[in-house]
Amino acid sequence: RQHNMKTAKRFLSLVSALALVAAFALPNTAFAEKTRLGFGGGPEGGTFQYFSNGIASRLSKMLPDVEVSNMASAGSVENVRRANSGEIDFGIGYSGDTYLARNGRLTNDTTKYPNVMAMAFLYGAPAHLVVLEGSGIKEVADLEGKRIAVGGAGSGAAAAAQRYFGALGLWDKMNVEFIGYSKAAAAIGDGLIDAMWVFAGFPNSSIIQAAASNKIKILNTYDAGEKGGAFEQYPFYAPLTIPAGTYSGVDYDVKSFQDSALWIASKDVDPEHVYDALANIYTKEGLSYMVKVKSTAKSMSVEGALTGIVTPVHPGAQKFWKEQGLTLTEAQMGM
Repeated sequence: RQHNMKTAKRFLSLVSALALVAAFALPNTAFAEKTRLGFGGGPEGGTFQYFSNGIASRLSKMLPDVEVSNMASAGSVENVRRANSGEIDFGIGYSGDTYLARNGRLTNDTTKYPNVMAMAFLYGAPAHLVVLEGSGIKEVADLEGKRIAVGGAGSGAAAAAQRYFGALGLWDKMNVEFIGYSKAAAAIGDGLIDAMWVFAGFPNSSIIQAAASNKIKILNTYDAGEKGGAFEQYPFYAPLTIPAGTYSGVDYDVKSFQDSALWIASKDVDPEHVYDALANIYTKEGLSYMVKVKSTAKSMSVEGALTGIVTPVHPGAQKFWKEQGLTLTEAQMGM
């Protein structure tokens, strides 16, 4: 009899275990239908990575039918290429790289990448052109024959410098040094270089470093660029002012220009997913969450969402921004 009871108990526990499995299996079918989307970020510790990680984790939590995973990446150009091929669904890329890639004008790469589309402006990376107060360098043209640090070889900063100074006919007339920002900040103080070029969000730590031990000036790069035709050649650059007081001793507004870091998508992402993603991030809660993730996100807003975009906007994003009352240009409409 004891044996029978044991068997019955075993049978019951087996039945309840199966019932549990069945119970879990039911909602699981709902989970299995989640759409998985990949989001291309940037190098560890960089601004791209903060943004992609922040957006991916919020969307995964807030959108019931979508799972977004953050993927490490070398940065802008890689994300543009991978979004184009559909290897990633979302990514972060500079407006400049997106424009050049679509037009077959990337450095040493004439392939056209027509399947990468813009979703929204995230933040701007402006040009800073720093010289010492007593250097006698008053405007961009005075850099002829001078030693200038433009960022590391292969960096986005160096590429932007080559575009800008190349358009002005100065690139081959300066002594260009490919050294990174913090080394440049030390070198300008030691008199090893005459100018440093920084292409990054402000305030920038290396310029703060240079301003702490030297009296610096930041030159107006916008007027010279406009006069030299740089912005006709590279229409993705947008005007920007670095406000007075951003750096110690620089008590005047500096007219500059910026490239824009954009949220990009592959053409094949379902317009509904694009729409829902924007509708979640570009709310009051979504935007204040992004600022907690990275203070650079202060520049994100509904009003400024199409800033610096000179390429087609994804259909799902077009629908969302039109509903928000924004007007798209012909280039943004893909016309």
